[in-house]
Formats: sequence, C-alpha cells, structure tokens
Amino acid sequence: MGTASADIHPIPFFTQAGTFEELWPLISRQVGEVFDRGKFSHGRKVAEFEKAIGEYTGARHAIGVNSGTDALVLLLRAAGIGPGDEVVVPAFTFFASASAVTMARATPVFADITGDGDYALDPVSVEAAITDRTRAVLPVHLFSQMADMEALLDLARRRDLLVLEDSAEAIGMRWDGTHAGLLGTGGVLSFFPTKTLGALGDAGMILTDDDQVAERAGVLRHHGRLGKTIDHIAGISNLSGVSGTNSKMDDVQAAVLMAKLSLLDEEIRRRRVLADAYTERLRGTDGVLAVPRLVPRGVASAPVFYVYVIEVERRDELVAHLAGRGIGTETYYPQPLHTQPCYAGQHGRLSLPRAEEACRRTLALPLYPDLTEAQLDTVCAAISDFYAGRQR
Repeated sequence: MGTASADIHPIPFFTQAGTFEELWPLISRQVGEVFDRGKFSHGRKVAEFEKAIGEYTGARHAIGVNSGTDALVLLLRAAGIGPGDEVVVPAFTFFASASAVTMARATPVFADITGDGDYALDPVSVEAAITDRTRAVLPVHLFSQMADMEALLDLARRRDLLVLEDSAEAIGMRWDGTHAGLLGTGGVLSFFPTKTLGALGDAGMILTDDDQVAERAGVLRHHGRLGKTIDHIAGISNLSGVSGTNSKMDDVQAAVLMAKLSLLDEEIRRRRVLADAYTERLRGTDGVLAVPRLVPRGVASAPVFYVYVIEVERRDELVAHLAGRGIGTETYYPQPLHTQPCYAGQHGRLSLPRAEEACRRTLALPLYPDLTEAQLDTVCAAISDFYAGRQR
C-alpha cells in the first residue's frame, strides 16, 4: 500500500483546533468565571449549562453528569431498570449501549438493525426479542438521523415497555420538533470531544420530561444524597437514600460547552454542507457500496451529521491505504455486540445479519467544521484511487 511521504499533509479524523482558536476569547471568559468562583465541580456553571441545554432541547429537566456512559447507566436506574430486567439493545452500536444495561444490573438482549440506512433498531427484530422479562427498549440514534421512534413507541405501548433513548450522538436531531431523547421516558447526550457539541474531556447529560426520573437521576449522580442535588445551594444533606455514585459534571467542561453551544447550529449547518459534498463526490464511485441514505422522520426533521459513514468493499484495505496518505478514519463498529466475548454465550448462536454486515462494511470519514472542501476532495480522490488500482 505504500507509506505516507514527507510532503503529505495529514487529514486527521477529527480536530477542533480552528474552532478553539475562534472561540478562545469566549472560552477564556467562561472558564475565568469558574476560577473566580473557585467551584470546579457541580457548581453554578454546570447549572447554567443545564439550563441552556434545557432551553435548546426543550427538555423539562437536563441533568449534567461526567460522561455519556454514566448518563445511560443513571437514566436506566432512575427509570427503575435493575436486576432481573431485560432491555432490548441494537447489536450495531457503541459498547456502552449494552454495558450501561449491565452496569444497571439488568440484561441486554440484542436485536438487529433495519436495512433502511439508518443503522437503527429494527422494530420487527425488537418484537421477536421480547420476553416476559423485557422492561425497556433502548433505541440508538446513530451517525446522522434518529431511529424509527414512531414504530418503536407504538410497539412499546402495545407491549407495556419503557423507551429509553441512547441519544448520545443526537444533539440537534428532532422528530416533528421534539428533540431526541424526549420522545420516550428519557434520553442522554454525550459531550465527548469528537461529538457535535464536544468538551475538552468527558461530560454527559440526561434529558427527561419525567419529574420522578429527573429527581432520582439527580440523587444517583451524587452518591445518593437526599435533599438538594446542586452543591452550591446551601443545605445539602449528607444522608443517602440509595446507593449512588460520583458522576458530577466538572464546571470547566460546562464552561467550554457553554462557549461552544453558541456555535452549535452554525456547526450543524457546516457539517451538512460537508456531508452533501461527500455524497455528491462519492455516489457512484467504484467500491463505494452506499453513502448515507436519509430516511424521512416526521414532518419537520432534518439530519445532523455527527459522522459521515459509507459502506465499502475491502474496508480494512481501504483504511490502510488512506492511512498511508495521512487520512484518518474510524470503523464504527468492527464487531457486533452479540459476538463480543462478554456477551457471546448469552443467547447461543444468535444471527443478526444486517448488524454483522454493517460491521464488515462501514467506514467513517473525516467530518468536522474545521475540514476544508480541499481536504474533502483529497479524501474522495484517495478513495477513488484505491478502487481504480492507483494505490501509490
């Protein structure tokens, strides 16, 4: 395949250097307020950010925690999921979608994804996976669009199940005006640095309109403490009513996110422009089996491109070829969850063919607001060269 030469200008899978340079005056001011107050965890800046996300999403409650994974675990526990319960999860998703169920001491049961191009839970496969122990369905909104919430909510109503949304990637995604994470009992956001709204490290958020779920989640994130759940409010109790954990959001991360939130809609629009450019250049390219297929979701919904994922022949060889040209990529996801060593023996020889095929064929290309169209052209040309045999 050859190796990268000295004159190659690398194109990372993700960078936000330009964005941070533009935002630094605002970030500096927001972070300065944190230092001036001297409260670095679970303080006023977190409360400000929770309020801002509540306004942006329309959520009645936005509860800051220290990661998207913790948000999932605490949402599950706050919704009453626990030992003996089963939760239906897609086999094609990040490991945390299943491990959060396990950490809530419940059992993940795996279902296949649709063939529609949304890489989301297939309602037919979900119904086949339901048993008398099933308590909830956990759809995941992947890559650029939401799962078929209409069908999944209808199924959940018929079978008396909760719907808890893994909307970690889905900030800005809406279904008929309702933000992802708010169609069921609750959802989550991740602010991992590569996300559409990313921090400098880990941070997460629980979204819900359910007062009881919100109260439980607020208690669980802070060692199960009863009484006030925001440290800066006087009168917090040291009594624990449940066994919680330490999952408080850092105020420095909240400060960075407050600054970046001001650019979110602009960056979502930029990501869509870049995604459309990729699609225009790659559609019909030899070896490219599929570009993103956008499925209409409700009347007033639009995709939000967290990542740009294509399906290709000889995926791993293409990854090596692009790396040799200094182009970063990511494989989402190389192995389906039902075949992971910790879950493989749980359901015998479970066959979920669409999830398995997606794991063999999908590849994420660089996509972020700092990416230039010239860099995008370089990525597309390198893909075309690979399948045309011009690999050096």
